[in-house]
Amino acid sequence: MKPHDRLGRRFSTRHQRCDGWLLLAILALMLIGWVMVTSASTGVAESLTGNAWFFSIRHGIFLVVALGVGALLLMVPLAWWKANGPLLLLVGILLLVLVLLVGREVNGSRRWLSIPGIPLNLQASEVAKFCLIIYVAGYLERFLPQVRRQWGAFLRPLVVMTLIALLLILEPDYGAVVVMPACVMGMLLMAGAPWGRFALLLILVASGGVLLAVAEPYRLARLTSFADPWADQFASGYQLTQALIAFGRGHWLGVGLGNSVQKLFYLPEAHTDFVFAVIAEELGLFGALVVVWLFALLVYRAMAVGRRAELARMPFAAYLSYGIALVVGVQAFINIAVNTGMLPTKGLTLPLLSYGGSSLVISAMMMALLLRADIEVRQAWRRSIPAAPVGQKAVSPAKKGVSR
Repeated sequence: MKPHDRLGRRFSTRHQRCDGWLLLAILALMLIGWVMVTSASTGVAESLTGNAWFFSIRHGIFLVVALGVGALLLMVPLAWWKANGPLLLLVGILLLVLVLLVGREVNGSRRWLSIPGIPLNLQASEVAKFCLIIYVAGYLERFLPQVRRQWGAFLRPLVVMTLIALLLILEPDYGAVVVMPACVMGMLLMAGAPWGRFALLLILVASGGVLLAVAEPYRLARLTSFADPWADQFASGYQLTQALIAFGRGHWLGVGLGNSVQKLFYLPEAHTDFVFAVIAEELGLFGALVVVWLFALLVYRAMAVGRRAELARMPFAAYLSYGIALVVGVQAFINIAVNTGMLPTKGLTLPLLSYGGSSLVISAMMMALLLRADIEVRQAWRRSIPAAPVGQKAVSPAKKGVSR
């Protein structure tokens, strides 16, 4: 056996109950998130509540709830989610309508629903995102041949997405408006829809984005401040310049955990939207790259679960896995790009890592569905292994092309 084959066998998770590398990435990001939310929020928490550990304790409670909900969802078969996809989509749309009627307004946006008796604000767009992935995965399983051949079947999920996007624009929540269409179009692309359709849609979406950007003065101000944040560093460019200062102070190894200066009332939303800038300042370039690597590992392993599901002829599990991988990957990319000045400010959290009960719980639910898909695919793979004669090794019919 060659050395690289021995190394691959040692680190393989093929014969485990679920993908160990995927589970490692999920738990590592959650743990790093708790540590960094604690570090980034002490100053703000002390000022607002008199308790420096206020946000850390709340995030810890959210983390326990998220893990508990995820553990419960691991016991729910994927068949239940597939059967109830349309109902879940209706629930997500109703929540988006409800938040416009009775939602709680924060910083000019109406995105949250207050839950009586529970100190948690439910972000409707997070629930809608979760429901949309499940619905589209079920739709692609039912109408896959038509989606590949017919314009009507291809456009139906995009019509649903357009309705959701309009509701999100009314909140407004432009970060979710970017993430959800990217996820749905990515799922259609993974399903084998023709490339030419995407080129036409991208032109239309880009044109609509330009019109939205110039329709309101504050959106145009965000774009101009993104292009040159230092031109107005104490107004429209303030957040980005403070984030860039944090990256500059971090250098290679950082200033040390808990020693960030930017989190002390310089960088707004340091424990939510801009926690990655605090990571870069305190842990340096190497710490920031570890976080990026963990997200890349998570997305890669999620895509591998989808590929194994396709080979096992389990299309719902495949497209569900692809959808979750796309949502996490796109949202993480946008958040990191905003923190580093590559994209305008969007107001998106970093999945599994930023402070926020709704985001953390919904992200944990997605991870539970992803792990459940992996478990069911592995069970199907084991059932497909034919009995081998004594002294010979059994080989799965779907072994070729299956990632370890």
